[in-house]
Amino acid sequence: MSVEVQDAHIAEVKPLVEKDEVITHLLPDFDVQEQDVETVHGSVHVTMCGTPRGNRPAILTYHDIGLNHKTCFNPLFNFEDMQEITQHFAVCHVDAPGQHDGAASFPPGYMYPSMDQLAEMLPGILKQFGLKSVIGMGTGAGAYILTRFALNYPDMTEGLVLINVNPCAEGWMDWAATKISGWTHAMPDLIISHLFGKDEIHNNQDLINTYRRHIINDMNQNNLHLFVNSYSSRRDLEIERPVPGANVVTLQCPTLLVVGDSSPAVDAVVDCNAKLDPTKTTLLKMADCGGLPQVSQPAKLAEAFKYFVQGMGYMPSASMTRLMRSRTASGSSIASLEGVRSRSHTGEGVRSRSHTGEGARSRSHTSDGERTKSHTGEDARNRPHPDARIELTPNSANNTERSSPKSMEVSC
Repeated sequence: MSVEVQDAHIAEVKPLVEKDEVITHLLPDFDVQEQDVETVHGSVHVTMCGTPRGNRPAILTYHDIGLNHKTCFNPLFNFEDMQEITQHFAVCHVDAPGQHDGAASFPPGYMYPSMDQLAEMLPGILKQFGLKSVIGMGTGAGAYILTRFALNYPDMTEGLVLINVNPCAEGWMDWAATKISGWTHAMPDLIISHLFGKDEIHNNQDLINTYRRHIINDMNQNNLHLFVNSYSSRRDLEIERPVPGANVVTLQCPTLLVVGDSSPAVDAVVDCNAKLDPTKTTLLKMADCGGLPQVSQPAKLAEAFKYFVQGMGYMPSASMTRLMRSRTASGSSIASLEGVRSRSHTGEGVRSRSHTGEGARSRSHTSDGERTKSHTGEDARNRPHPDARIELTPNSANNTERSSPKSMEVSC
């Protein structure tokens, strides 16, 4: 069942994003190779971290407009708990054509690939590095591209983490507003308003100035303009929620939708969630979070991503993350295998079950309270991911009278 997570009671130290090095430098813990890969629609810059393993997918990332793989994903992949995950997977970072550091300008008259063509370039990248399948992680434009890739090549896609995804074409009103704004505002301002919410823009000047400097000083402005136009010209993905007896277009793989509660993409992500298979989709709406959850809340996203891949049958015996160790040490919300319930520290009566030992069960998010066994081994792969140590419970204590999914809270 599709799940919306509205709040996450996790205390964390946010990264010092005011220093440019934090968003551009990758910690040198991996065997890193960079290549310009020739594809059916031109050359694309790819950074491979780690060695691909034949028995499991690689993590493939794709960034948003105004960013490249460094500024979009380094704050997350440099985070301590995320590095625990990347010990088990190779990571393939894809930069859209002309968006990587030091990219040369395209010649006059160059036709930039469409969003669909950018998705068609990915199989060539997988072939170049000997990858059979991937777990995609994309933001904004990158999330759209990975969704299109998964629709066209489901056998190559084991799972998707889509941040700020918008499955719809840009409406003519939005298009007109963008064109008019473009006459009076600089490209950096347009991109900043796409990436960040109004609260962030007004209240977090260090973060905004860091990314504004990157857009102005590090991005090739001509190439950036072409990528922005390509995204603005995207077509509707035309996905629909599956119903019995109907042949519809939808994602076949487990999918985690992520959005900050003050992100400008909230409505688009909620709309996307309504169009996907609820048995394979989870919506994670992160509290106190803006447009780039992987930058402002890397601990929460790393934790959610870990449970996502565990639900697919990978990393079944991974150790607890630092956040979980901290909460365990403080004695918060631990219950026995017999189902003894303990109150969480939210003050709202959120209940938690432990997820340890054989046969530990977690409540599925259905109106009838049906239980599902924890997913381990081969039987777990390609199933919707479990809550693992994150317990999702209804805001109301009455679970038996609900006829449809309600907003949920998470206690970690």
